[in-house]
Amino acid sequence: MQINRRFSDNARQEMRARIEEAGGNEVFFAGQINEEGVVVSVSVGSRGSIDSVPINFSQKRTCSVLIHNHPSGVLQPSEADLLAASDCSENAQGFYIINNQVSEVYVVMEPVLPRKIKKLKAEDVAFFLSKEGPLAKKSPDYEERPVQLELVKKIVTAFNENKIGVFEAGTGVGKSFSYLIPAMIWAAENKERVVVSTGTINLQQQLMEKDIPSAEKITGKKIKAVLVKGRQNYLCLRRLDETGRERDFFNEEQEVFDKIFEWSKTTPTGSRSDLSFLPPENIWQKVNSEADACMGMKCPFREQCFVMKVRKEAADANILVVNHHILFADIESRLEGAGFEDTAVLPPYKRIIFDEAHGIEEAATSFFSSQINRFKIQKQLNLLYRTRRSSISGFLFTLLSMAVSQESLEDFIEDVNQIKNALSALEDAGMILLENEYTLRLYEKTSSIFVNVLHAMSVLQKHIAGFTGKVRTLFDAVPEDSRDSPVLYETKSVLRRLEDFTVVLGSFLSWSEHPDFVFWVQKSKLSSTVAKDMENPYYVQFIQTPLDISQTMNKGVFEPMDTVVCTSATLSIGNSFKYWERRTGVLFAENQRVLEGDFPSPFPYKHNVLFAVTNDGPSPEKSFEFQQYIEDAVIRLIKSSGGKTLVLFTSYDSLKRACDSARRELHLSGIKILKQGDDDRFRLLNLFKEDENSVLFATDSFWEGVDVPGSSLSQVIIVKLPFGVPNNPVFAAKSELIQQKGGNSFMELYVPDAVIKFRQGFGRLMRRNSDRGAVVVLDRRIAEKQYGRIFTSSVPETKKMYGGVEEIAAQLASFME
Repeated sequence: MQINRRFSDNARQEMRARIEEAGGNEVFFAGQINEEGVVVSVSVGSRGSIDSVPINFSQKRTCSVLIHNHPSGVLQPSEADLLAASDCSENAQGFYIINNQVSEVYVVMEPVLPRKIKKLKAEDVAFFLSKEGPLAKKSPDYEERPVQLELVKKIVTAFNENKIGVFEAGTGVGKSFSYLIPAMIWAAENKERVVVSTGTINLQQQLMEKDIPSAEKITGKKIKAVLVKGRQNYLCLRRLDETGRERDFFNEEQEVFDKIFEWSKTTPTGSRSDLSFLPPENIWQKVNSEADACMGMKCPFREQCFVMKVRKEAADANILVVNHHILFADIESRLEGAGFEDTAVLPPYKRIIFDEAHGIEEAATSFFSSQINRFKIQKQLNLLYRTRRSSISGFLFTLLSMAVSQESLEDFIEDVNQIKNALSALEDAGMILLENEYTLRLYEKTSSIFVNVLHAMSVLQKHIAGFTGKVRTLFDAVPEDSRDSPVLYETKSVLRRLEDFTVVLGSFLSWSEHPDFVFWVQKSKLSSTVAKDMENPYYVQFIQTPLDISQTMNKGVFEPMDTVVCTSATLSIGNSFKYWERRTGVLFAENQRVLEGDFPSPFPYKHNVLFAVTNDGPSPEKSFEFQQYIEDAVIRLIKSSGGKTLVLFTSYDSLKRACDSARRELHLSGIKILKQGDDDRFRLLNLFKEDENSVLFATDSFWEGVDVPGSSLSQVIIVKLPFGVPNNPVFAAKSELIQQKGGNSFMELYVPDAVIKFRQGFGRLMRRNSDRGAVVVLDRRIAEKQYGRIFTSSVPETKKMYGGVEEIAAQLASFME
């Protein structure tokens, strides 16, 4: 049989090299075929001996053809080969045997050819957003954006050619339509599902309520789009019923529960976001849906289940809109064995669009981190056993009443109390450790001062493990006719969570054996409502964080998916995407698979934005003098703009002092001063938008996602360049890793990370074409240090000014006239 009809030259060359590398022994390959049935790529799944090789079942699930060589050159299939080939036939896979030179092939089982894909014509898709297209005809004042049309064409190419697209789209390019229209047409034409993953609820709602319906009108194509949220966002009717029977509430809690119960009778979705009020977390967690407490087909409420309704809707949807967290939950499930062809958390898909892609490393790192604290563990213990109003309740009490067992409730209560005592001892040890710190990392240099914490962890782990094992023995003592009781499902879910905690504790105890993780502790502050009656408003968190998520991202996203489009306004640093690509795993992909593109904002930054840097302040390293300087400078700049200012800090303490100073100085000016922490984020932003003369002092999350177009925001003050804090445990560990490899952590980590955040802060000013204002930086290093050029070259070209605060304030006043 002609070998060229079966393999591309590249695939043959790759297999020859890998067989030679294996010393001529048998090698198992997973092959991918094109529409003509030619194997165009292969990857090594396993290596064997001269006469046998194991099958790598993880790779077998996702390949088109299983291939292995017979070193003897005799391509006659063995009995084991025939059995494996029969298994392949059930999965529509082929099974080939080759010689070591890959000059001959014996086809034991023919593969099923992939279905033909209907490729899109880039010009035809771009037409919808052109000056001749349907959107222009519907809007007389519509202005074609050439940069948007180019982005659309690039995204079409990514779909047509199974590429990874890395596209930076500046503010005003219109990236939502740029990816939605190709995705919708592709999904409709090819009957494929496309997942759109975003970082914020606001963007998800905008896509579902505004952008997707508008895109349907533009294209004339009706598609099915479903917003998929984590199941904890949905009401569980079975748990609602069980909780209602317990009536284990205080009066005010009972009132909230009754409202949820009445709402459950009329809500079509069961989604918490559809409630007319925000229920307290402790009440919602009693009645929400949770995967490990789900009874599945045995649930008496399965026909009305809100989660199942959403899953049914998602199963035949063209577009799934999700957040990064739920996407990573799905990816984790697939990597752990669910595979990529079946339903996991989401139905199967092969094409993903990441909007707000600059945040996927942080989102993935957060998702794949594990943490424990006293509240998490106490919550699970309280579900098993608690006393309230002189009565005993909890799953353990009910389980014991069902089980035919010699165990007494008193024995289990003693076990629970031992865990609580061990938990208190761990909390005390953590507080002593963090007496003068907020965070501390466990590693070689600090391991000696962690001795008491690790000992307390060992004791806690031992007590939890003993207790969970003891409770599990009760399951065998439950009569057969009671095995479907919801209490068993609920108890098992609690035990699984407690056992997960013991895994985290075990990882801390063996921290030196896990070099790919950062182990650290953090002192966190309770909310003001919880802490008001407490002597100590702090608690300790013990956190395990992956040092690098790039390989996980590559294995779970970039490698198995056909198309991955990543877009954001801030992906590049100094006109290069390499930093972001390295952190997220894109650099593992073959070069020819990656499409890059920079699509700058069409907004008139050159004319409408003044970018000013002050030169009369001390260096930020001189913290006391710098703090005094920024307090005076911020007040002067606010006066010159008449409010209308977002002031961005990197430190909450610095923010608080500057805000207090501004309030004292400006209390008679009519300028309203708002401070992050005074109210929730949503209400703060609304107040800032509505009061055109207000000022918002903010840090952290307010550097991005703040969208205040118009005259309410005319000035952004960036107090200090947003470098990562050197004592941040995860940042410090990443820095050390770079240094160990001979790199420069400041230039390879601190500067690129700060540039991305700086660009986000800079981008808060111009939100629409007519916006006008200034970005003022009080950190002179951006103009005086060599690395400052990386910051300034990463933002749009504007009017520039370098001078004293008074000079800038005067210029700002005339610029805004």
